[in-house]
Amino acid sequence: MGLALQQATLAQEHEDVPIGAVILDASGEVLSVGRNERELTGDPTAHAEVLAIRAAVAALQSAGHDDGWRLESATLVVTLEPCAMCAGAIVLSRIPRVVFGAWDEKAGAAGSVLDVLREPRLNHWVEVIGGVRENECAEVLRNFFADKRV
Repeated sequence: MGLALQQATLAQEHEDVPIGAVILDASGEVLSVGRNERELTGDPTAHAEVLAIRAAVAALQSAGHDDGWRLESATLVVTLEPCAMCAGAIVLSRIPRVVFGAWDEKAGAAGSVLDVLREPRLNHWVEVIGGVRENECAEVLRNFFADKRV
């Protein structure tokens, strides 16, 4: 989670909401990192999780892995509960485990508002571990929005 928090801090440099993500392989090695870049790129899909997924797939493909786009042995660590779009990307990329920091009571799709990651009608289910370093992750977001209101 520490590396994800570092990525969240970097997102603030370009006025993006400070959310960071890291994807680890089965041995715990970092495959990729991502941070929100919606403001930076003008792309509404440039969420930390989506960018980290894209980078992880590219890294595996360039290393010659035959799985293509499947991240079947990866763990995604992210500072905020994934939204519906990111949860959909997680399911579609077959990530088996998501660890997140702060809960998102307004748009969370891993148990707060929706539970896309554990929806029994989908063909892939994700182990979800929420609340890791929750206070620290939430504080980064609170500070960002407090500064915006001043």
